[in-house]
Amino acid sequence: MAEVELRNVTRAFGEDVALDQVSMTVPDGAFVVLLGPTGAGKTTTLRMVSGLDLPDQGEVFIGGRPMVGLTPAQRNVAMVFQQYSLYPHMTVRENLAFPLKSPLLRTPPDIVNAKVMEVAETLQIAHKLDNKATALSGGEMQRVSIGRALVRNPEVFLMDEPLSSLDAKLRAELRIELKSIQADSGATLLYVTHDQIEAMTMATHVGVLDDGKLIQFGPPREIYENPVSIYAASRLGQPKINVLPADLFGHAPDRAVNIGLRPEQIRQGEGADSMVTRVEHLGDQTRLHLSFSNHDLVTVTDAHTTLKSGDIVKIRPENPFFFDASGARIH
Repeated sequence: MAEVELRNVTRAFGEDVALDQVSMTVPDGAFVVLLGPTGAGKTTTLRMVSGLDLPDQGEVFIGGRPMVGLTPAQRNVAMVFQQYSLYPHMTVRENLAFPLKSPLLRTPPDIVNAKVMEVAETLQIAHKLDNKATALSGGEMQRVSIGRALVRNPEVFLMDEPLSSLDAKLRAELRIELKSIQADSGATLLYVTHDQIEAMTMATHVGVLDDGKLIQFGPPREIYENPVSIYAASRLGQPKINVLPADLFGHAPDRAVNIGLRPEQIRQGEGADSMVTRVEHLGDQTRLHLSFSNHDLVTVTDAHTTLKSGDIVKIRPENPFFFDASGARIH
């Protein structure tokens, strides 16, 4: 496997700048999640690494080697897309074997068969090997799509929202499987998603993108606990961080315009009165929707709380984040 490095990569489509001087190093064997809304530059970043698109400026390196002039096949990367990208007239076995039969690889038939069986067992689709792709469920088709990438043992896996079209239960199952496969194989993996749960549960590193710029890069826990801006703070965490006027609870640092409060930064039972406006029981936790000085905020409390709408709860901030007028963090 290999380290991936982007150095000052810029890509524009007419007047629209999709990537703006993006520099990022993906360590060898890392599981990197690129996080951000539609148009942030996530898929464009994958296309730069894969060679499906080329930067206007900057360079891409894989394993320390510059990728200038190399085709996607020569870069030895494998991509998995949101749509399944299977050959409908082929069986699962034939779909999995297809990448290994590339003229570039020239894999012997016995090795093809062994790799197909190994991947099928890993993804729990061995019993479907002789089924046509069209006879599979959505989850099974996505497993085959992922399997087509796994059989090749590429230097880098690139996955563009591969689980977003699946139902919640299947997404949760495949998240665990994907992370396990990546950890066992030591693969370098770049993974695009809107889903912050995927980022928190799967990633060794998260790249937060906004409007073509890399806002913050690091372990998900670091970004959660030490965000550089309101934007970065809002990309991770459920419930979403509360952003309120900086002086709502009293003294605020100079230049502070907003205070940011995650649930664990709201101490209950002390401070000023707030009113419960809604209670959401979610099994393992309960979300409290509060009104404080005509501002709404959300926190969590004990799963078995007896609080109800209209009750009064005292709250105060504890080690909050402060942000300036631009949204940048004030330390």
